[in-house]
Amino acid sequence: MAETGFRKWIITITVITASLLELIDTTIVNVSIPQIQGNLGATITDAAWIVTGYSVANVIILPMSGWLGSFFGRKNYFLTSIVVFTIASFLCGNAQSLTELVLFRILQGLAGGGLISTAQAILLETWPPNQVGTATALFGLGAIVGPTIGPTIGGYITDHAAWRWIFYVNIPVGCIAALCTYMFVKATPSDGKGKPIDWWGIALLAIAVGSLQTILEKGEDEDWFATNYIIVLTVMAVLGLLLFIWRETSTDHPIVNFKIMRHRSFSAGMVTSFILGVGLYGSTFVFPVFCQGLLGFTAQQTGEILFPGGMFTIVMMPFVGIMLNKGIPAQFMAAVGMVLFFVFSLMLAGSSLASGTGDFFWPLAIRGVGLSLLFVPLTTLAIGGLKGAEIGQGTGLNNMMRQLGGSFGIAGLNTLIHIRQATHRNNLLVNINPYNSFYTERFNNYMHAFVAKGKSITDATRMAYGAIEGAVQKQSALLSYNDAYWVVGIVMLCAIPVVFLAPFVKGQKAVADAH
Repeated sequence: MAETGFRKWIITITVITASLLELIDTTIVNVSIPQIQGNLGATITDAAWIVTGYSVANVIILPMSGWLGSFFGRKNYFLTSIVVFTIASFLCGNAQSLTELVLFRILQGLAGGGLISTAQAILLETWPPNQVGTATALFGLGAIVGPTIGPTIGGYITDHAAWRWIFYVNIPVGCIAALCTYMFVKATPSDGKGKPIDWWGIALLAIAVGSLQTILEKGEDEDWFATNYIIVLTVMAVLGLLLFIWRETSTDHPIVNFKIMRHRSFSAGMVTSFILGVGLYGSTFVFPVFCQGLLGFTAQQTGEILFPGGMFTIVMMPFVGIMLNKGIPAQFMAAVGMVLFFVFSLMLAGSSLASGTGDFFWPLAIRGVGLSLLFVPLTTLAIGGLKGAEIGQGTGLNNMMRQLGGSFGIAGLNTLIHIRQATHRNNLLVNINPYNSFYTERFNNYMHAFVAKGKSITDATRMAYGAIEGAVQKQSALLSYNDAYWVVGIVMLCAIPVVFLAPFVKGQKAVADAH
């Protein structure tokens, strides 16, 4: 039964806050890796497992979250996830070695994966059907704003305090969320008593999804299939997935109910959610690296650049929910959102080394509007036709597909940038020869500048060659990032036909989903 008044709003704020904890923690650690590495005496490759461990654990638990919420009771599972996440945050902040930190991040990821889908189900039960559009808009902001502001918050805390505080700040928020959940969220019955647990399904899911996520997280660093353990993980992922599908379709008590794939809208929604993950997480990965690594912006400056785009999303989300509830087809809204995302990518693909903070306002504003038109409509298309227990299963799978889409997007763009940077460098080096007047003019300008500063001819010559090399590297990187934006935009455009594979449903209401 739906809630009203103060109780409805306190439950809404509670589930949104708990979800934001998990969403922000997905990316907040990224900018603090160098400081953690130095403090704990680890290599950058080893320290990267702080991020990888969390992501792997998170994506393993997501498809199971619907079953876990049903098995133990939704409130019990949600409250336990908050408590474990909060305790894990304290343990992460108090870790004295890299091994401890990675293990506690895995625990944090397992608990965090239980927050998202369970929070959605609680929200759907809290709001009356005619107000779900507004609730969806409020809840959906976390999926857009969380990954965007995570690195900025992490950078600010690391710049002004110790890295451990990026974990400690979760503790008071988690305690308040746990208390409010205990006091205000209604308990739902658990149906796990007397039912067998599909241990084989859990094990195969962990092997398949965990191996795949690890490949995506570490593949580029390990030169993909040139590394033995990546090859082994690939075999495990393929075999594990095939055996998992066979197991879940042949047992009477599956942890993931693949029968919901019979819904054409859900099947199409899984594909579009995957593509949304590519665009959302891919662009979130590329833009901060581009700004901080190439243009020299700080993490705080990058956050300030991203903030107006997030505000456009915040302002637009309630209107998106209202439009859906008034009967505007989700397919049309999602198609417009994908076109706007392509426009954003097209504009950023024209960036230069002289680009300033003001040059990114309108591209990011367009991205913000586009994301608001994508998120809720695509979720509505995916799980709007599901009923009863299928909703929990559908939200978990949908979240997993978006997360995997993000992992594929980041891994693919990272590899693309690496390959294209080498290609652009080779193309630019063709012009580095004494017969090119532009090159000789620039080289001589560097020479004269260094001589004017008191350097010898020998030192000035060496430094001029170094300056030319630096310019080539920067230009190669710029062109590679521009290529990445093009790819993200084209992928979003190619997804438009998939959206229209979902059947049109008259009077379909918006539903909540996030990650």
